[in-house]
Amino acid sequence: MSGAIATLDARGNCRAGLSRNEGNRLNKPQTSGSQHRALTEGSVGHHLFRLTGFMLLGFVSVMGANLMESLYISQVGTLELAALGFTFPLVMMMQGVTMGLGVGASSVVARKIGAHAWPEARILISHAIWMVIVFTMVLSLLVYWGVGSIFALLGADPAAEALASEYMALWLFGLPFFAVAMVGSSLMRAAGDATKPSYLMTVSALIQVGLGPLLIFGFGSFEGLGMPGAAWSFLVARFVSFLMYIYYMRRDGLLVPGLAGFGDSSRSILHVGLPAIAANLISPVSMTVITRLLASHGTAVVAGFSVASRVETMFAMFMWALSMSIAPIIGQNWGAGHFDRVRTALRSAYVFALVWGLFSFLVLFTAGPWLLHWVNDDPEVIAAATTYLSILPLGMGLMGVIATSTSSFNALGKPSPPLAISIVQMLFLSVPLAILGNALFGYTGLLFGSVLSIGLTAILSYVWLRRTIKRRLSIGEGDAAPVG
Repeated sequence: MSGAIATLDARGNCRAGLSRNEGNRLNKPQTSGSQHRALTEGSVGHHLFRLTGFMLLGFVSVMGANLMESLYISQVGTLELAALGFTFPLVMMMQGVTMGLGVGASSVVARKIGAHAWPEARILISHAIWMVIVFTMVLSLLVYWGVGSIFALLGADPAAEALASEYMALWLFGLPFFAVAMVGSSLMRAAGDATKPSYLMTVSALIQVGLGPLLIFGFGSFEGLGMPGAAWSFLVARFVSFLMYIYYMRRDGLLVPGLAGFGDSSRSILHVGLPAIAANLISPVSMTVITRLLASHGTAVVAGFSVASRVETMFAMFMWALSMSIAPIIGQNWGAGHFDRVRTALRSAYVFALVWGLFSFLVLFTAGPWLLHWVNDDPEVIAAATTYLSILPLGMGLMGVIATSTSSFNALGKPSPPLAISIVQMLFLSVPLAILGNALFGYTGLLFGSVLSIGLTAILSYVWLRRTIKRRLSIGEGDAAPVG
């Protein structure tokens, strides 16, 4: 990062090319000081659940939009709903790449802010946005050329493959806009702004939900586009979201002009970001194998699992909101040397994850069939989806333990453990147990194998993080402010 900070001294004033006024401006963000202090002072539990609450608002809207999309598509037909299910692993992969970049950028930025290095933090934020735009544009083009082969590999029949490919081509065009919004949201939270990202996510989700039925089913003399209309509503909503994030980040002083030191910033971000991307891609790879196994049981089973996964996601988003909220708290307090607060935050997060996981399982087990009939009325689809909601939510609280632990590793600037944990989960637990369960008991056994792999991975991630924190403190490596 030497290139990124060589022009600024410890106070951010002029060194080699910035005027004193520019240096002072970089030191006075519109949304930084008090919000940063809020994460490193006061009650850890209060700040954790405050951040989680705001994150939850955003996730409720986004996942609610996805659930509404499934509802719209289910009214078009079972084939279209199955085609949407085949897109799920690929969408997860693309989102995993985006979130990995966001994890890397927010980890570095949060620790810089914890060390009171705001000028360097702003430079990193600005360079991260440029990196995301270029990276996702290249990725979208690469995936676009092979999208048909991917769906054939997943076991889609020609009709479902054609529908899924048409949908995915439009979705990929909107990926860079979606990526900037996701990474921008992570960076704004790392800078201490918990509220604005949630409101912006909510606005874009409402746009998607409102446009969906108009573009899918039509209005007036317009007959509608069917399944591609859902992709168009996603594209338009994410483009509007992109414009809003850029506007507010510029207005709040989080973006600075120029690409000087871009290479050093990129290395700092990718030090955490690349392992995070790799770790995030492992879960979709596992999902690809599972989808291939499900395809052998028929189109209705794939459609049922598509519906059930959207319903379950409405509860699982609490886990994601929690893991994304704890990262800036861990990063800033570690960078500021408040190690007791780090351990208190982790304890609170683990307890919440397990309690919420138990509550979610009970609700989905008892009320799941009613929820599914609201989304779809095909008996085969309902049967497969009910089986899903009776088994897989058993592991939801443990998924929260995994997400909290891996997010905390990244916040500490330790990207290797999450990658190793994900590899172990996929190669030695998730895929083998899913294949074995499917061979012995069909897709019911596949689900139980998935729950068992989640439980074993949760134990591994919890123990590893606990020992890592103890070891770093005992050997005097508590000063985590330097980032590289």
